Amino acid sequence: MAIWLTENSKIIVQGMTGGEGTKHTRRMLASGARVVGGVNARKAGTTHEGLPVFGTVKEAIAQTGADVSVVFVPPAFTKDAVIEAIDAEIPLVVVITEGVPVHDSTAFWAYAVEKGNKTRIIGPNCPGIASPGASNAGIIPADITTAGRIGLVSKSGTLTYQLMYELRDFGFSTAVGIGGDPVIGTTHIDALQAFQEDPGTDAIVMIGEIGGDAEERAAAYIEEHVTKPVVAYVAGFTAPEGKTMGHAGAIVSGSAGTAQAKKEALEKVGVRVGKTPSETARLMREIMQAR
Repeated sequence: MAIWLTENSKIIVQGMTGGEGTKHTRRMLASGARVVGGVNARKAGTTHEGLPVFGTVKEAIAQTGADVSVVFVPPAFTKDAVIEAIDAEIPLVVVITEGVPVHDSTAFWAYAVEKGNKTRIIGPNCPGIASPGASNAGIIPADITTAGRIGLVSKSGTLTYQLMYELRDFGFSTAVGIGGDPVIGTTHIDALQAFQEDPGTDAIVMIGEIGGDAEERAAAYIEEHVTKPVVAYVAGFTAPEGKTMGHAGAIVSGSAGTAQAKKEALEKVGVRVGKTPSETARLMREIMQAR
């Protein structure tokens, strides 16, 4: 089992004909993902990487039955691309693009809500979503882990890869990179709910980082709704106050958003928190070995 992305998912790539779109379309195809076409209004009717290029998302869905779009378009055009996907009512949009203005992210997230949340948005500024052995939508390397029964949700792309690799002997149902921007479509809580409901997931790894209160809110959700074991890692224990670190959302203001505060909130509800990514992997390994 997996969440949101399965072996039956049909993927289109908005921006497939660009450099990044081309590279990662090849990688997705090589991993076995069912990429069925691309979208570029200026190149409609052509083929690229052996796949048809459509003028609009709506046309691509009509012709291929696509239910996932991966967005590889420049930041200035990302809002329009996501809104087009929402208007086409595609169930899942994975926004890889980095540097999307927060105002634009807020606008397309609000638009999705206004349209009835028919389209789930993952990202922006994220590595995407991978269900090992089934499908891969985004830039997560397909060969670093195996299929298994651990679910992973992470703000950090790099730490997503590290935990997937360190726990490759157990494997993953799905790994979701939600992105580290201040406004994102899918949250830790959304993923926690999906993994809790997924019969193919036995335990959950949650990776957070400094800034905001997403991890504290996730802790409150875990206390009320999650019965499966959760281990966590919070990046940024040594980050200086007031300085943005890596992601646009990773900034500490006073006592709010610190790694220590997040760690304490998670541990208070029974989540084991590793001091390092490798210790986090060890904690999950102990849980899986005891099952």
